[in-house]
Amino acid sequence: MQENFREFLDRLRGTGEMIDIKQPVDIRHIATLVDQSDKALFFDKVIGYDIPVVSGIIRTRERAMMSMGCKEYGEIEARLRHAIDHPVAPRYIENAPHKAVVQTGDDVDLYKLPIPMSSIYDGGPMITAGVVIASDPEYGLNSGIYRFIVKEKNLTGIDIVTPNNMRMYAQRAYEAGWPCPISISIGTHPIEIMGSGFRAPIGVDEMAIAGGLRGAPVQMAQCETIDLPCIADAEIVLEGEILPTGWTWPEGRFGEFTRLMGGLHWNPLVRIKAVTMRKNPIYYALHMPWENTWLAAPTRYAAIRATLKTAGVQVKDINVTLGGCAFWHAVISIKKQAGEGKNALIAALSVMDLKHVVVVDDDIDVHNATDVEWAIATRVQGDKDVIIIPGARAKPLDPSLAVMPPGVVPLGAKVGIDATIGEGIPHERFERIAYAYADTAKISDYAGGKADPAPHKAAADAQAIAALAGEILALIEKAPMYYTELAAKFADHQFQSVARALGKLHADEKLWQDPRGRMCVRGSVHAAKPPVRNA
Repeated sequence: MQENFREFLDRLRGTGEMIDIKQPVDIRHIATLVDQSDKALFFDKVIGYDIPVVSGIIRTRERAMMSMGCKEYGEIEARLRHAIDHPVAPRYIENAPHKAVVQTGDDVDLYKLPIPMSSIYDGGPMITAGVVIASDPEYGLNSGIYRFIVKEKNLTGIDIVTPNNMRMYAQRAYEAGWPCPISISIGTHPIEIMGSGFRAPIGVDEMAIAGGLRGAPVQMAQCETIDLPCIADAEIVLEGEILPTGWTWPEGRFGEFTRLMGGLHWNPLVRIKAVTMRKNPIYYALHMPWENTWLAAPTRYAAIRATLKTAGVQVKDINVTLGGCAFWHAVISIKKQAGEGKNALIAALSVMDLKHVVVVDDDIDVHNATDVEWAIATRVQGDKDVIIIPGARAKPLDPSLAVMPPGVVPLGAKVGIDATIGEGIPHERFERIAYAYADTAKISDYAGGKADPAPHKAAADAQAIAALAGEILALIEKAPMYYTELAAKFADHQFQSVARALGKLHADEKLWQDPRGRMCVRGSVHAAKPPVRNA
């Protein structure tokens, strides 16, 4: 997929998924307008700025699928899995489009960028869509998406309170007493956003995963003032250094992926040394929370599936739920063998920042909340099937955690619920209601006037009832049959006649039931036996 950022915007326009707002708009209104729109919005004239703003481009499931070239949402996970298994290394070019304008030193002025206001409690203008690349002498390149609060014309904060590879790079540089160079590529195709959003093992270049998604190398360019690459196709690139100030400066608040206002964080500072951009750049503002969600969830799907495969568990389906902010909750259906409910829980809870996991059997629809809750209600015993793991790494944005001192990584609990049918419990207990004749008797037909013909046989006298009872007895002597099977077998008789014939067999003490509730002959090998009572 060779499409670049601008070509994707054109495709959104062409399919009616993006609206161009050509009249002047106050930058303070952009975020709320995007929140109200079911389309991406392109603001051509932002009052006081020379650069247009686009936002909301991956804010829906449909546009997320479009960005990955997929027709179904589930295809995104498959493409990501293929990209992880078949990465394509980046290719470096000399003449990158974003170097048409180069600003360094005193010419750097972040206030000239149209960075919108967002939530009413935000601590300042937030750069939200930057693909951040850093390097470590031992571990190599790392990419991720982080936010930057603008503090001065060439100074920002960076939110890296969550334990991850970028934080580790910054921490190692801080402990050594030197700055950590970073490039921030703004206005890149969603493929690069998704690649950088995948939490790859340390030492794995996320841009190679993005290349795997593209099926072609991501084009990279060397920065002007720091020894790092950036994305050549970006609209705007910031070159900076995370200063060795430690986690000591206030940063935030901001509306987070949790759909809540985040608290005030303590983070390092970033000095911006250069701004490079296209001749007529477009500023991309990633809108929280939903524009963060639709491409984040598939990264969890892929990681969960890979972990369960390693654990030897056969997965049927996964739902990383929107109620769990596409980060914290997963419902997983498995084709279970003995003991695998617990194995699946332990494996899944190790993935990324998952906090709560429910494992169900493969007869449960993981996308149906009522079905999942029903499995919990009917298949779980709390003392055996709920696992609590205390003291696990937690995400600081979890509002249920205790407030921690600056720089301290919080610990939390992970919870797993094994909602699979327990070992030793007969599966017959979980046979769902299935109504007789559901495949042939349709309400639409009857609402349209359909009438059923009356059965042509009617056993009205005792002799006829006895004869019918004899026919039924002959059948159940061969094999037990459900009541509904007998009713269908003798559909040429009025139902009342069948019921009376069964009643006669019962009165004659010839009728019984087997352990599954089917009609059988009393005293036969099939007949159920009452439980033995203790004296």
